[in-house]
Amino acid sequence: MNNERINIVGAGLGGLAAAIRLAEAGRPCRLISLQPSERAQSVLAEGGINAALDLMGEGDTPEEHCADTLKGGVYLADPNAVAGLTRGAPDIVRWLAGLGVPFQMENGGMIQRSFGGQKKRRTAYARSSTGKALMTALIDAARRHEASGLIERWPHHAFAGLTVEGGVCVGLRVRDAWTGEGFALPGRVILCSGGLNGFFPERTTGTVANAGDVTATVFAQGVRLANLEFIQYHPTTIGISGKRCLISEAARGEGGRLCVRRGGELWYFMEELYPELGNLMPRDVVSREMTRVVRREDCEGQVYLDMRALPAEIWARRLSDLREECRHYLAIDPAAELIPVEPGIHFFMGGIDVDANHRASLPGLWAAGECACQYHGANRLGANSMLGAIYGGQRAADDLMAQPGLDAGEPVSLGILPPMEAPGDDAFALELRDALLGGLGMLRDAARIEAALAAVDALAARADTERCRNRLALGRAMLLAALSRRESRGAHTRTDFPERDEGFRKTTVISRRGDAIAIEYRAIPEEVEA
Repeated sequence: MNNERINIVGAGLGGLAAAIRLAEAGRPCRLISLQPSERAQSVLAEGGINAALDLMGEGDTPEEHCADTLKGGVYLADPNAVAGLTRGAPDIVRWLAGLGVPFQMENGGMIQRSFGGQKKRRTAYARSSTGKALMTALIDAARRHEASGLIERWPHHAFAGLTVEGGVCVGLRVRDAWTGEGFALPGRVILCSGGLNGFFPERTTGTVANAGDVTATVFAQGVRLANLEFIQYHPTTIGISGKRCLISEAARGEGGRLCVRRGGELWYFMEELYPELGNLMPRDVVSREMTRVVRREDCEGQVYLDMRALPAEIWARRLSDLREECRHYLAIDPAAELIPVEPGIHFFMGGIDVDANHRASLPGLWAAGECACQYHGANRLGANSMLGAIYGGQRAADDLMAQPGLDAGEPVSLGILPPMEAPGDDAFALELRDALLGGLGMLRDAARIEAALAAVDALAARADTERCRNRLALGRAMLLAALSRRESRGAHTRTDFPERDEGFRKTTVISRRGDAIAIEYRAIPEEVEA
């Protein structure tokens, strides 16, 4: 009899969705995380979750949602995977509502709002704290399965590496951050470990608890990555202590307008440059235009978000928490004052290379959520991230259960293991960040990227821990991917190759063998009629 307990790394939306799916089918799993679910990155998500429910009477369909997603990603995503995502979205939102998520209601029914890059109002939301609302519901759902023993929590445990036998992932190693004891945990693995925020401390809207070490470690173990050059800069962020504070896209969805002073007058540049969608153009477009207008000689060097004309009812019923955040963290009342904003690193479209079933290149390993490369192509549409994490976690769990299981034993103690972090790692992380930012900014060219590669290589002489060496290799892979893609597409803008080149409408595949990093390209799958 199969006694395998599946290992899930990460306890945010992707990890919880996978765990609940497994538990509902009677399959036991371990939910492994360094931080509790209440502190996962998913809690910070604000604006909403997309689904073509057509609650606003606009004739919305999953096919239109798919078309918007593919267009927003500049046709770099797998159309079959995206079609599955958008077809599954309505049932996911209805499932979440059934779990008790307090989606915004008016006149007795759920409502949806506009989000960037989409012509229909398809974003379901809970004011501007949707991530917290979704996480609360999934945590409660998971606890019922914890009580039955189907979900076994392994909190405060750090990922230390995969266990690979005969070219197959058969388990993983973890370290208890409180006691230092290590364990070998048998069973197949689903990684839901989040993005690479820890590579950009103080420059990202995300939590740097998502250090990127899981991705760096499995990359060193031979797992393929993809599309690392595509890093989303969110247009509306503002600096606070230690990070970028996000002003949700919901602000523009409800009527907020971007402007800059030109000749002493406010110029609402997005509305003039893009009359159809204006301030709700995809994030890469908005961030790029913001970068350009502040460099113009006739404009001042600061972009503002103007929300002063929003009705009091909108503030009270839909954006009250956003207004309170601005007052608390920025000492600005957005109902009465302009908010100074600038682009900040927000999401990583690239990550672990997975197929439409979320299988990684190493058999026995799956990945979902922001750590995986799926659905978003060259630029993620707002409110597709939480959808992608939940759907991806479910899809990974379903595919895993359809495969033959392992005859797995019980956890084995490895004794006391040294911590992954070493003295000096924080200073090293800041130097690596500065080197990467030199080549991975909003506007890139070969000279900047090559200078960044030289700076990363110079750090190698001081990389005296395996963690630092793995992080350097992943940082170098990001830069090599950016250097190799000689075109401008989505979040990747090369000033020396300013045009889109359809010869590059391919997935960037990145492999590591020892110290060597290889960049290859894979054709986008043809769309298969469902």
